Amino acid sequence: MNTFKQHAITQLFGVIFLGIFISACGNNNPPQGGDNSQGEVEVEVAKGPHGGRLLTSDDFTLELSIFETGVPPEFRAWATYKEQLLKPAEIDLNIKLTRLGGKVDNINFKPHGDALRGDMVIYEPHSFIVTINVTYEGSKRTWTYDNFEGRVKVETAVAKALEIETGVAGPLVLQETINVFGQIKTNAERVSQLRARFAGVIKSATASMGDTVKKGQVLATVESNESLNLYSVKAPISGVITQRNANPGEQTDDQPLFTIADTSVVWVDLSIFPGDVNRVKIGAPVSVVVAGKTQPVEGKIAFINVIAEANQSVIARMVIDNKDRQFLPGSYVKARIKVAEHAVPLAVKRSGLQAFRDFTVVYAQIGEAYEVRMLELGRQDDEWIEVLGGLEAGTRYVSENSYIIKADIEKSGASHDH
Repeated sequence: MNTFKQHAITQLFGVIFLGIFISACGNNNPPQGGDNSQGEVEVEVAKGPHGGRLLTSDDFTLELSIFETGVPPEFRAWATYKEQLLKPAEIDLNIKLTRLGGKVDNINFKPHGDALRGDMVIYEPHSFIVTINVTYEGSKRTWTYDNFEGRVKVETAVAKALEIETGVAGPLVLQETINVFGQIKTNAERVSQLRARFAGVIKSATASMGDTVKKGQVLATVESNESLNLYSVKAPISGVITQRNANPGEQTDDQPLFTIADTSVVWVDLSIFPGDVNRVKIGAPVSVVVAGKTQPVEGKIAFINVIAEANQSVIARMVIDNKDRQFLPGSYVKARIKVAEHAVPLAVKRSGLQAFRDFTVVYAQIGEAYEVRMLELGRQDDEWIEVLGGLEAGTRYVSENSYIIKADIEKSGASHDH
């Protein structure tokens, strides 16, 4: 990152953290009340005997709490008039929760013991504008306050400068893979051991171990023991001399004079553990990472052995092109083999996941606002993860650099106030 960009981002962070672009993520706007009018702003949120928020208008007080002991989160409410607890049946109560994006949860209440009980589960996040309408003895009272949680506002230009990237949650095919280890091997089908046609004395040997030779190239001359004629020993294939047993003055005997290996194509032998053998098929895609190489090598399984190794693993082989001689036989590798595909109706990038309270979340984007979405997760692959709940298909979410949004929310002192 260049100095100018670092300076710009530092300034932008400062702007964000000063609160110019942040929409507070707790109950920072205290309740307002009155008969169809706004009341006085309180310094702190007053709490009632049930731990709920107190909303007062003249002699009437409503205590509102999110109750979740033994049940999914729901509203419970208690009303008093002139400090006397009212019967739930005397109260007509309705609450509307306006969520980010404009969706409204309409909650009505029924008597439940000495309280009023909301008829709807308050799903996460508990982040919304709360509008309360209560009627008692023909008099209507209204309160509105913000109950924001895990929400922050970042201007478009700032988000761009900070390289915050987004994607749209939707259906995907997950690629299930297994991780394995292996080794690059010389292609045994491209190795030639060169022997003398007739026994004799080696007169010359012009090729040394490690030399690259061409097919038909003369590697040595031999004087036949029977005819005493000289004949040439030529390379039957192109490749590299990996072994030499030919020195002038020696008898050829029956040993290989030269071993030539064509390493333009090599094998990658991967060790498959017994529990995964039946999941690996010929033709399965493979991604191999070689030590010292930044880019993986892609290929397919070409062969699966029918005999187990001493450690009970089974060799699955991949054949790769090596014309530039980048892959040295004997080198160790690690690889991923695709063993299955799973079509899922909803998935997000794993790079967008963050921790928020006890949840794993992504940050939904609506305009310049970003807000947590608590996820129920399923299967995953190296890049994507299935979403079973907590996020609607088509939601735009932060897929890269989501830690910046998390830092902004934590900086704002988000709370989870019931």
